[in-house]
Amino acid sequence: MNGTEAGHAEKRVYVDKQSPKAYHALTATAEAVRAAAQDAGLQRTLVELVNLRVSQINGCAYCLDVHTRAALRAGETTQRLGVLAAWRDTEVFTEKERAALALAEATTHPADAALQEAAYATARLVLSDDETSAVIWVALTINAFNRVSIMSKHPVRGVPRQ
Repeated sequence: MNGTEAGHAEKRVYVDKQSPKAYHALTATAEAVRAAAQDAGLQRTLVELVNLRVSQINGCAYCLDVHTRAALRAGETTQRLGVLAAWRDTEVFTEKERAALALAEATTHPADAALQEAAYATARLVLSDDETSAVIWVALTINAFNRVSIMSKHPVRGVPRQ
């Protein structure tokens, strides 16, 4: 590899900036999904819990940062955010939230057919058709944004605590 190729290989491409039309289509999808979730009656805090849980699974630091702040602005508590990764082991989430989180996890792990079927069956007992569709779309969309940020290595900015 020559010097130019080595420098090019080290430079990270921000795919959202490199292909703005594709990224704008993704953000337009996110706006439509946000509207569908609102029309379905999903609380903003529930949408942000789904965004955060999927981002935890995918290990997307940038999206975790963005959606933690969004959840707090929407009125989510620090206790619930703190235990979200272990939501099955707590009593702080409602039946609807638990169904939505399980469905979001199943959407994020589509190859696990047993997980997918169990989560879907539970969701259908608790969520309406519109809510089910909205939760799946929220999970699909944040999965896409996670991959954009992970592959682009979008930085999380802030000041470390001393």
